[in-house]
Amino acid sequence: MSSAFSARPRPAVVLREVRDGDLPVFFGHMSDPESVRVAAFAAEDPTDRARFDAHWARLRASDDLIRTVLADGEVAGHAAVYGPPDHREVTCWVDRAHWGRGIATAALSALVGLVPQRPLHARAAADNTGSIRVLQKCGFEIVGHDRGFANARGAEIDEVVLTLAR
Repeated sequence: MSSAFSARPRPAVVLREVRDGDLPVFFGHMSDPESVRVAAFAAEDPTDRARFDAHWARLRASDDLIRTVLADGEVAGHAAVYGPPDHREVTCWVDRAHWGRGIATAALSALVGLVPQRPLHARAAADNTGSIRVLQKCGFEIVGHDRGFANARGAEIDEVVLTLAR
């Protein structure tokens, strides 16, 4: 039986250290209005390149684990484990052009495999079903709900709190 639609093959997803040349790509990803709205908890002004550069300089100088996400060799986003040793959190940002291809799940799975420490924590806007699903596919469980101010929406919104216990 044939179909008018053929599924795209899953891309090969690799994590590598962040390079200087990745930053302009990340800036493009993180200043996309639709991506920012969905993520909700984004920079106060995602179009402020100076603030973006200062933020990334701090991140890269920290002890946080930050990786570039490559999909079939193309910079598709970034993923990180950050925060104090007793409360490490994960984050993953994949460019909207790559949504729905399993890249975030593969990247987050690879990232948590690099960090033996548990528990790991995560938060997502309650209406960001894509991110919540990615986290759950990687073993995170919903452990609570909270509210927080979302710069991208200019309001306090509901969020889901998740934990990876093992």
